[in-house]
Amino acid sequence: MKPVVFGMSGLELTADERAFFKEANPAGYIIFGRNIESREQLRALTDDLRALQGDDRLMIMIDQEGGRVQRMKPPLWPAYPAYGSFAALYETAPISALEAARVNAMALALDLAEVGITVDCAPMIDVRQPGSNDAVIGDRAFGNDPMMVAAMGRATLDGLKQGGVLGIIKHMPGHGRALVDSHHDLPVVPDDAETLAETDLAPFVALKDALMGMTGHIVFPAWDQERPATLSPVIIEQIIRDQIGFEGLLFSDDLDMKALSGTVPDRAVACVEAGCDIALNCWGVMEHMVEMTERLPDIGDATQTRLDRVWEAMPQLNAVADEREALIAKRDELMALA
Repeated sequence: MKPVVFGMSGLELTADERAFFKEANPAGYIIFGRNIESREQLRALTDDLRALQGDDRLMIMIDQEGGRVQRMKPPLWPAYPAYGSFAALYETAPISALEAARVNAMALALDLAEVGITVDCAPMIDVRQPGSNDAVIGDRAFGNDPMMVAAMGRATLDGLKQGGVLGIIKHMPGHGRALVDSHHDLPVVPDDAETLAETDLAPFVALKDALMGMTGHIVFPAWDQERPATLSPVIIEQIIRDQIGFEGLLFSDDLDMKALSGTVPDRAVACVEAGCDIALNCWGVMEHMVEMTERLPDIGDATQTRLDRVWEAMPQLNAVADEREALIAKRDELMALA
């Protein structure tokens, strides 16, 4: 098995993708809007991927937070609120806000599980900072208080699992201070290590027992003068693994983002060499995927142990969305208290 997650080009596997994926044996796949037409089509696609590799534990992922990050969209699926929508309720009734976040995540997870998706690239537990780039963070963050963010992240992880899906905490070691959008440029965060530890790292420390996490493409000169976290063995080993204490499966953020330099295969090799367990390649470009498969080593023992823990926790694919409406109604009733 190769330490990579791949995207696909369309609504069903092409003949070339089918032959390549069977041979390459990636750790999983990620779904985007281009892969979605209907519930029936999407479930057929995820069933096809599992049958191709002969493993019901296969990770099939999506980036489905709510708000502006929602691949499965209305009218086929409900519009879920952005994480920032829960902040006002937390200020007046934190227990109600936590319950609203939990049932919201559970309803969303039921949608995913119904179509065979088992991993959500959520929750985002970056701490929003004044002056940061709202295009990349903004209302995607729960708020600017680290402990509030951690508590809401925990409630979201719990809700996702109760709905049949595993979550990924992101973007380690923290994306909340970025002044530019890493989809287009490389952010540099100049703050000192003490400030970063007190605020940005705090939610990740609180949720260090999460099964999966994701890096951010950001340079932190306090820890590494040149390399972004995704490509920095210093940040991955000394900050994410040691200081935060995260022992779960670590994904890179999408390697196609323009924050990173070099070819996409170069980035994949560099992130794995730096200590990421899994390289995330979203765009399904066959030339890139073939080269990555040729250049990446097979999954090592430490990554396999972390992946085994994910497989052991993977919910059974038997969820139905019958409870969704009741969960959404409960969320809305709680949100009205704000």
